Amino acid sequence: MQNTKTSSHRHSDPSANAASASPIAYVLPTRNRPEALTRTLAALGALPPHSAEVIVVDNNSDRTPDAAHELENGIPVRLIRLDENAGAAARNVGAHASDPAASWIVMLDDDSNPTSDAFVRALARVPQDVLAVSADIHLPAEKRREDGGLPEVFIGCGAALRRDAFLAAGGYDPAFNYYAEEYDLAARLMLMGGRILFDPLFHVEHHKVTAGRDKGLILGRLIRNNGWVTQRYAPEDRRRAELRHLRARYRTIAAREGVTEGFGAGLLELRQTIRTQTRRAMTPEMHDRFTGAAQAIGAVQHAMWDRPFHNAAIISRGKNDWAVERALFESGVSIACDPADAEVLVVGTMSPGPMIDATLRAYRDYPGRRVLVPWLGAGVRGACSLAA
Repeated sequence: MQNTKTSSHRHSDPSANAASASPIAYVLPTRNRPEALTRTLAALGALPPHSAEVIVVDNNSDRTPDAAHELENGIPVRLIRLDENAGAAARNVGAHASDPAASWIVMLDDDSNPTSDAFVRALARVPQDVLAVSADIHLPAEKRREDGGLPEVFIGCGAALRRDAFLAAGGYDPAFNYYAEEYDLAARLMLMGGRILFDPLFHVEHHKVTAGRDKGLILGRLIRNNGWVTQRYAPEDRRRAELRHLRARYRTIAAREGVTEGFGAGLLELRQTIRTQTRRAMTPEMHDRFTGAAQAIGAVQHAMWDRPFHNAAIISRGKNDWAVERALFESGVSIACDPADAEVLVVGTMSPGPMIDATLRAYRDYPGRRVLVPWLGAGVRGACSLAA
């Protein structure tokens, strides 16, 4: 673990800390983005007062971040400085340093924040077997939702995790640095017997800072890290096919973005490290939940029971569109190439944010057509029904 330098709460004695025990700990890693951090802390300070603490973990910024000891709403702030850039594993430092009385760790980025405290009350009602809650993450500048995630995989810039489960699972694997580390942790939480929910009451705005992002490095990390996740958790009879699918997906993206060199470097690193990954293969049933296949199958079966159909067109393809294809195939539905020829239009992504956005577009672009959402989770169903 990195050496740390800690700026503590305004309260210094143990009895005072015990008296201010907080059920929520906000953990924000940051590095060389002082303006974004200031805006995020101001947004947290604008929330109604609630029992919480904020822990800012600085990933060895060039200058010490400017973080007041207390937000405008009275929530205390602690700053922890690391001697090196730990990437996403900086979240582990924040979680370990959080008040042991905290029930939930709310993971944010230094450029993301919840827009209300509605989720605080919602967390108190979450069933005990739910170990993490995914936020509905919006990108205000782009007028769309955040990419990534799956029905039971959260996104790091907007997620609430039970503190005891997070620590028991070991937190984020430092080897990932950034990208797909949430998939690895979500898999371990599922193997512990937990569930992950999506809740639109947990509304987060991600004011994404794009400056300094190396697309080649990102694509390299995506193929390497997602390959590690597949190697670790996919059932043996699915592992090779899923790895082939990943290579094809990210090769296409790399070509489109003009970063084939970065993709090639990541693929080479994956090949060099894949045999070192410890296997904890999921059962086929659990893996179907993890990939979204179970949710897609359930949604198609429900739609068939409600009103049978024989053919469908897949629109707005995205992450794990193969799960949508599988769900249709297993229900005996043929796939039409042209939406005009199809009885039903099926959204072709299992990422919650893009799924909701694509469904709303489909209601707008195909008025009167039957649109099938490939996941009937309460949060997604509620958000999509706004335009139904």
